[in-house]
Amino acid sequence: MRTVGKVVLGGAFAAFIAVAGLGGYNLYTGMTGGDTTAPRDGPVTAAEVRQTAREFLDAWADGNDMLAAGFTNDAEAAIGALSGYRDDGHVKRVTLTVGRTRDTTVPFTVKAEIVFDQTRSTWTYDSRLTVVRGRTTKKPLVDWAPAVLHPELRTDQTLRTDLADNPPVRVVDRDGKELRQGRYPSLDPVLTALRSRYGEAVSGAARVEVSAVRPDGTAGTTLHVVRKGKPGTLRTTLDATVQKRAEAAVGERTGASVVALKPSTGEILAVANSDKAEFNAALQGQTAPGSTFKIITAATLLESGKVTPARRVPCPATAAYNQGMTFHNVEHSENANATFAQDFAASCNTAFVSLAGAVPDGGVAQEAESVFGIGLDWHVGVTTFDGAVPGGGRDDKAAALIGQGTVQMNPLTMASVAATARTGGFKQPVLVPRSVDHRELARTDRGLSPAARTQLKAMMRLTATSGTAARAMSGLGGDIGAKTGSAEIDGQPRTNAWFTAYRDDMAAAAVVTAGGHGGDAAGPVVRTVLAAR
Repeated sequence: MRTVGKVVLGGAFAAFIAVAGLGGYNLYTGMTGGDTTAPRDGPVTAAEVRQTAREFLDAWADGNDMLAAGFTNDAEAAIGALSGYRDDGHVKRVTLTVGRTRDTTVPFTVKAEIVFDQTRSTWTYDSRLTVVRGRTTKKPLVDWAPAVLHPELRTDQTLRTDLADNPPVRVVDRDGKELRQGRYPSLDPVLTALRSRYGEAVSGAARVEVSAVRPDGTAGTTLHVVRKGKPGTLRTTLDATVQKRAEAAVGERTGASVVALKPSTGEILAVANSDKAEFNAALQGQTAPGSTFKIITAATLLESGKVTPARRVPCPATAAYNQGMTFHNVEHSENANATFAQDFAASCNTAFVSLAGAVPDGGVAQEAESVFGIGLDWHVGVTTFDGAVPGGGRDDKAAALIGQGTVQMNPLTMASVAATARTGGFKQPVLVPRSVDHRELARTDRGLSPAARTQLKAMMRLTATSGTAARAMSGLGGDIGAKTGSAEIDGQPRTNAWFTAYRDDMAAAAVVTAGGHGGDAAGPVVRTVLAAR
């Protein structure tokens, strides 16, 4: 049922109540409005102004948009605007109070009752109309413009009542500290994504407003707030203290990204990028991880029983698998008497390539997915790239063993790899607790064998205390382990620097684009983060 509005007459109109009721008219008939007398020329009279304005406002208040449009000099435009005012504006009732006429201009006050979902609001504002003589009909008509409906509407604009934005969300860290936009620059795109995704889940209510709508459908000036937004609170796994240290660490270098998380739970503690862009390289990057990937390769070899940490595996200057591509070490180093553990700690590429025959085609890819969760569909809480490991043979396999070729990772996935090495079991990284939306988390087929976990941790500790990661990890106590990497990128003179490590219940990984040696460029970033606790 339509709700009927009303027109309240005042000022000069008080004496002109006549016999017309709401929606009635007695001087003009028909949609286009007209009287039974002959049209006249010349300026409109005061009586014509009063009568035309009254009939237009009567029809508008009564919800008779077609009749109201007929009292204007642009009926087609007016009927669309009046209907849109009522329907798109969610206006259920209009009360129009007329002011004192000034020549041909009639001011009036609008009191619009708006109902949007379960929200009601009264919107009161002033407007005005002008009466002119029709060019062809010679009848007095309202000079139509969107500004008649509201003075801030411009040509071709309409109005609309709608949700102004996503429900507001107050994002907090694991301890309830608010993560404000701009305070942690790297998190700005993340916070925006979280608010968009979880506004309704955390019982936030979006702001509802009446706005001017441009011809292209986009919202312009806000004319009235129907309902203020009610913020919900989203508790994340982030740690404001660790995040602050991460921001400082990447801020000292160009092209740096870092992620820190808890190995015991997979909860992400910090995400930071030195390049402040919408693309989040720490979570979404896709690039070769270099020798940090040897953690997975070593796990594959150790679990197969083909090697042990103490087994002698020479580190020649160069090596090739199956007469294919020749691989070399970063500084063309070699050690004929090296053990497998020493090869790992010194990041010897050629020793790993020489073991390619001990790994079946696709073996490393299977270990990466089944044990470390790489390539599974992670549900972190924001968009992420969850790693990719090729399953090919020959040169592709040899390159993959040392984290080159088409192996694709980022700091998130490599931090998770270090975490799995420490605990022996994959915990899918999360930024938003599963309790918020009850989403399914990725699970692996199995964990590391107890023997392989013990051996791998010992090799990572050796790397952290006396290998390529020793300088960066120096002075850090507790249960520590690390791996460095330098990834060659086509067309890039310097290698990308990689570093991943753990210290007690925190794991972190960083990459510095064109940073060179992993221990020198990415190592200090990870150390700064690990020292936050």
